[in-house]
Amino acid sequence: MGSRFRRFAAFTTSLTFALILLGVYTAAAGAGLSCSAQWPYCDGGLLPQTIPSFIEWFHRLVAMVTGFFILGTTVGAWKYYDSTRIRVASTIALVVLPVQLLLGGATVLIYGPASQVAHHAAAMVIFAALLATTLWAYEEPDKDASSTSESTAGYPSDD
Repeated sequence: MGSRFRRFAAFTTSLTFALILLGVYTAAAGAGLSCSAQWPYCDGGLLPQTIPSFIEWFHRLVAMVTGFFILGTTVGAWKYYDSTRIRVASTIALVVLPVQLLLGGATVLIYGPASQVAHHAAAMVIFAALLATTLWAYEEPDKDASSTSESTAGYPSDD
C-alpha cells in the first residue's frame, strides 16, 4: 500500500500546486470580485453568470476537490504509516484547510491585500505540509516490498 499512498500524496501535492496557480490567476484577473462580493455564492446563486465569475467559481470547485484529496491523504497517512512526521505533516495540511477556506471567503467579502496575503500564506503552509508528507513517504521503506522479500528469503523461486 505504500506505493499507492505515495502516488496519491504526490497527486494531492501536485493538485494543490495547480490550485495555487489557479488562485494566482484568479486574483490577477480580478475575478475574485466578479461574484459580486458573495461567498459562498456567486452572482446570486450557485452557478456563475459571466466569464470572470466562472474563473472564480472554477477556483472554488477545484479547491473543494483538492480539499477532499487532502482529507484522503491525511487518512492514508494515519492508516498506512507509523511515522510521526508523515502523520503530523499531513495533519497540519488538514488543520489549516478550514482556515484557508475562511480566508478564501474573506478575500471575496473583505477585499484587500491583507486578506489576499493571508489566503496565499495559508496555501503555502498547506502545500509545504503536503510536500513534506510526500517526500517523507518516499523516504520510508515500502512495507509490502520488504515483507515480501523477507518472507521468500532462503526459498528458491518458481522461475
